Amino acid sequence: MDHLIACMKIIGDDTIQRTQLKHRLTLVNAFGIQPGMRVLEIGCGQGDTTVALAEAVGDAGQVVAIDIATPDYGAPITLGEAAQTISQSPIGKRITFHFETDFLTFDTTEHFDVVVLSHCSWYFKNPEQLFAYFNKMKTMTTRVCFAEWDMDYRELSQRSHFCAVNLQALYSAYFGGDGNILNVFHQKQIKQMLMEAEFTITKELVLDATYLQDGGWEIAYAKELYPALQTTPQPIQTMATTYFHLMQADEQKSLNSFVIIANI
Repeated sequence: MDHLIACMKIIGDDTIQRTQLKHRLTLVNAFGIQPGMRVLEIGCGQGDTTVALAEAVGDAGQVVAIDIATPDYGAPITLGEAAQTISQSPIGKRITFHFETDFLTFDTTEHFDVVVLSHCSWYFKNPEQLFAYFNKMKTMTTRVCFAEWDMDYRELSQRSHFCAVNLQALYSAYFGGDGNILNVFHQKQIKQMLMEAEFTITKELVLDATYLQDGGWEIAYAKELYPALQTTPQPIQTMATTYFHLMQADEQKSLNSFVIIANI
């Protein structure tokens, strides 16, 4: 892990990044990424999964990482700053970044061994957009590896993260904008979309992610959004208040991650 941490832009202590990278390495291992593979990563963000993919494919492989966001998006480190640091590192030659890039208009004739979507589906504006992505993937790969937060929480301590996610989704649904959570997809919805796009589900598993910091971040942000939800119509207020009270638990762990692998 140390050599990958050294490839990333970090402000202050690296504890958060180490925790995040641990999870990404676990995901990439579950994806079964092998040396020499050509991988397309959709929704690369600041490159947390990208560096893990680059490590797995080795010098003979290649990762093409795309994101619809602009290079100046993100805080305290922007996508552009993160990508620049990674590109100048020893694994940089294995990665090509493309920002402000919508996959639906991404023009390439390349064939990829794997297309990866890692914790990015909740940014999609609607299910139709995600389904269109799956349909296009058929033209450039025979394998899709998908990971997202698992809304089927197993422990009561994960309920606060579950409620925070729903509060943010309610906020986005009513007020719009470009928040982190625009749509919340359940694992069964993803499976159904993949199958309707003519993929066959070949592997499913759930990975422990309770140790990640994301649950705490989402809860803190949901608390900031809650007052605005009190200006919405009464049914939304009532639902938001219910989630808000359920979110107030002494122990607050992150949701797990589910993984789906599908092949043509």
